[in-house]
Amino acid sequence: MAAELDSADIVVVGAGAAGLWVAEVAARAGRSVLVLEKTPRTGTKVLASGGTRCNLTTTLGPVEAARLFGTKGERFLRHAFEVLPPLAVRERFRALGVESEEAPLEKVFPRSGNARDVRDALERAARGAGARILLDTPVTAVEPAALGFALRVGGDRVVHGRRVVLAAGGMSYPRTGTTGDAYAWLAALGLKVVPPVPALAPLTSPAAWSRDLVGIAWQAGEVGLFDPRGKQLARRRRPIVFSHAGVSGPGAMDVAVHVARTEEPGLELRVDLLPDVSREVLRDALVTAASQPGAPRLDRALAGVLGERLPEVLPRRLFEALLRQAGMAVSEAGPPRANGLDRATRHGLVEALRGLRVPVDGTEGFDKAEVTAGGLELRAVDPRSMAVNAVPGLFVIGELLDVDGPIGGLSFQAAWATAEVAGRALAGEG
Repeated sequence: MAAELDSADIVVVGAGAAGLWVAEVAARAGRSVLVLEKTPRTGTKVLASGGTRCNLTTTLGPVEAARLFGTKGERFLRHAFEVLPPLAVRERFRALGVESEEAPLEKVFPRSGNARDVRDALERAARGAGARILLDTPVTAVEPAALGFALRVGGDRVVHGRRVVLAAGGMSYPRTGTTGDAYAWLAALGLKVVPPVPALAPLTSPAAWSRDLVGIAWQAGEVGLFDPRGKQLARRRRPIVFSHAGVSGPGAMDVAVHVARTEEPGLELRVDLLPDVSREVLRDALVTAASQPGAPRLDRALAGVLGERLPEVLPRRLFEALLRQAGMAVSEAGPPRANGLDRATRHGLVEALRGLRVPVDGTEGFDKAEVTAGGLELRAVDPRSMAVNAVPGLFVIGELLDVDGPIGGLSFQAAWATAEVAGRALAGEG
């Protein structure tokens, strides 16, 4: 016989970003709220995010931010981002004692640079509003019951809740406790789950030459992901960094979901190192470099001609990779002289500068992914309340929903906003 552990009007599964936020909103309205967390502490993923700094939202407006989630995601999140726009997130954290500051690439961090301040503020607000939080309490099943739901919590213990909010997260960073437990619960309730795949993960490459570029970062580039037929699957203008496995950095990680969802081999990342310099300007620069007196080295001559148009200094290893893609031999003495290029070689170098081709064969998986793509199909959820249409009393928020956006505080913005919408809906019910 199952032993009753506890009960509440609202049971929230998961004490992460979305779970703590919704708990505080509902509890502040006087609702009885119980939060169940499988790990020994709250907000484990919050603590690990942004290099332990926590990129808590974006500087973008609500419309621009929602648009970055794609057509389907934008349509679903539009209302939530209107209810709780990014600026309101910053104002809310300020009220909780966490000042924020803006950073490049539309990012917003706590001014202290410490993710713990964000987590502590969320937990303090939830507890202060009256929410109870049980740690080390893993849920194993969520089942309909006579008056709401029965949640099995290890062994034969049961928690009863009239309404349940699933905020258990996806499968990214499984060491923080997000191991995809809720997908099975949703499926058992007859709901469709879009197969989860890693998103915002570093890419892997089979190209041995890319290992020679480990540690090289390029800040001002633009990357495109192409299938074997040359069709562009995604494009992002963000920094990249070459890694031991392949290519990382925001530019590469932002397109990872397309890599994860593409089963056929032959994907290719094309890195445009100079997106603001036209091919015509590059060709003219190479011709001018070739006419310089003293036959200078090609890399130095090109940098001299381009001047301010070259946003960064091309590292020698990266430049040599460009030369090899252009079909040029590279000796131990370094790059060739500027006057040694024929017309075909100049064309090849221009194309390499505008699209260094890096073969891609996968991602580094959920262990390195910042978020999960996939989850509960959005058609199953009312975007104005986060209530599941076919299961009265069930709400789903945060990463468990089939929404994913690029790096830059967008995932947390979606977590806060969906939690706010659900919290208000729950607060308004009797």
